[in-house]
Amino acid sequence: MDQFRTEKDSLGEVKVPQKALYQAQTQRALDNFPISHRTLPWPFHRALIQLKLAAARVNADFDKISAAQQQAIEQSASTLLSGEHRDQLCVDVYQTGSGTSTNMNVNEVLATLASQQCDEPVHPNDHINASQSSNDVIPTSLQLSAVSELNNQLLPALKGLIHALEEKAKSLKDKVKTGRTHLMDAMPITLAQEFGCWQRQLTDNQTRLTHCQKDLLQLPIGGTAVGTGVNCPDGFDKQICEHLSGLTELNLVPCDNKFSRIASQDGIVALSGQLNTLAVSLMKIANDLRWMNSGPLAGLSEISLEAIQPGSSIMPGKVNPVVPEAAAMVSAKVMGNHQTITIAGQSGNFQLNVMLPLLAECVLDSLQLLASIMPELAKTISDLSVNDDKLSEPLEKNPILVTALNERIGYEKAAAIAKKAYADKRPVFEVAREMTDLDEQELKELLDPKKLT
Repeated sequence: MDQFRTEKDSLGEVKVPQKALYQAQTQRALDNFPISHRTLPWPFHRALIQLKLAAARVNADFDKISAAQQQAIEQSASTLLSGEHRDQLCVDVYQTGSGTSTNMNVNEVLATLASQQCDEPVHPNDHINASQSSNDVIPTSLQLSAVSELNNQLLPALKGLIHALEEKAKSLKDKVKTGRTHLMDAMPITLAQEFGCWQRQLTDNQTRLTHCQKDLLQLPIGGTAVGTGVNCPDGFDKQICEHLSGLTELNLVPCDNKFSRIASQDGIVALSGQLNTLAVSLMKIANDLRWMNSGPLAGLSEISLEAIQPGSSIMPGKVNPVVPEAAAMVSAKVMGNHQTITIAGQSGNFQLNVMLPLLAECVLDSLQLLASIMPELAKTISDLSVNDDKLSEPLEKNPILVTALNERIGYEKAAAIAKKAYADKRPVFEVAREMTDLDEQELKELLDPKKLT
């Protein structure tokens, strides 16, 4: 029993580990929710602590806490933001749907640390949580953490991948290959056009994701319990957004209808939808790379990805496209997260969404995974090499080139030439020269693969 102390909350007494910085409500959550043994991600806790720091400043301006309490809370928040005591932020993701347990966990840790520095008592509810409710704090922290990760991690990583594709495409403008539709031979394209397609997919994603920031920058803080702002002084919302903007370098403003951001999480669902679209794009790029790299003898082998690790524990010399495979798995996880976020997003019952911790975990997981895989994919693309012989050989024999003759000899005649070229395994130029009265120079002009790109 010497290893425990007694703490009290509105339900009574609780035994808490002697060295713990948290208090009764956190201990109750630890006892009640031994479920996943995963806490909310650090970006969420960071946003929540930043919010508490800003709230201390504004509450001091409104004389809700003393200057000494403000200073102690700020110092304590700065200590947590530096990375100390992260083990004390310990509540399971799967808890009360409002995230109250996580809010109180941070409130209690800050109160304990602040009380150690201040001659006045610092209470987790009366002082750390002054002018706030879990119902506006947790949605605010969710939006703030999501937009911070989007702005500081994901969008820069996406920009880097776009740049890698752009630079690679410039070096491939003269590399002509057989295009494919339905995985079957089609008209020729350049590798620059193929890589440029991926680049455009990603720039479109970049545009859509950038548009998501506007909604997320409008915070519901100041709405307190249900959106009406009970126990919150007029102007608190504007001032706290100004302080948060200074802390995060984001242009944060109060939402003009706080009910909407507490009762629903449509902005997070919309962000997840765009992350899902980005995952779809990355899956397409990853799988194209895998197909193009396949072989090297029995596959397409149009490109060679850099060998970065052995590919088999039993087959010596085997090398696999490991980064595109990792990108495909990341994409699959993000798609799954979006399904979860969709279900969680519709769980707004009357004045409160009650799956906030799950939303936070999933959207931040998607942001982190995508931001982490894209630099690796960019390096893979930058370092790949082109196997010219694997491009030129099938291109010369590609009977689909006969499409260029349609307007001169008609579809039926062109189809007959294509069939014979397939059957004889001969270049379409040779067969067309035999089966038409077009002169050799004209045929060369019409069937030049580079011109057909």
